[in-house]
Amino acid sequence: MNDTRPARPVLDVWCELQCPDCDRAVADLRALRERYGDALEIRFRHFPLDKHRHAYAAAQAAEEAYAQGRGDEYVEAVLARAGELGGRGEELLLEVAGELGLDAEEMDTALIDGRHLLVVDADQAEGRAIGVTGTPTYVIGGERLDGGKSQEGLRERIEEIADRLLAGGEG
Repeated sequence: MNDTRPARPVLDVWCELQCPDCDRAVADLRALRERYGDALEIRFRHFPLDKHRHAYAAAQAAEEAYAQGRGDEYVEAVLARAGELGGRGEELLLEVAGELGLDAEEMDTALIDGRHLLVVDADQAEGRAIGVTGTPTYVIGGERLDGGKSQEGLRERIEEIADRLLAGGEG
């Protein structure tokens, strides 16, 4: 017997770690994780903006945190200190890593050797290709939702789409 249930829906969140709007989006992402659990896959995607000079390094640091098994926690912790990132840069990125029990020395090495550059570049290129111009931007069920202007009503819209997808409706 074939299982005809659709694969679990995916919410791609195009974000950057020096973005105050992305920090404000964290509460919505927590609520979505709580509501849907494993039924909705939430993927953090990198879209460092040129206007934030430490965003690219922060994206690489986040990838190293994911490689060390604590990516979501690291992303949330850096976003909570996005205002500090502009002035402190890599020093803050390494400090947060240490606070979370990550291997800060390995993170420093990753920032130097650029082992995560391709992932960050690929995310950014894909984002541009689908029309992402700012952060946060959400993509679910083929629909792009721009959170850079306002977060108002976005979580509800994401929930409507997720509920439809989970019920087997078209995206």
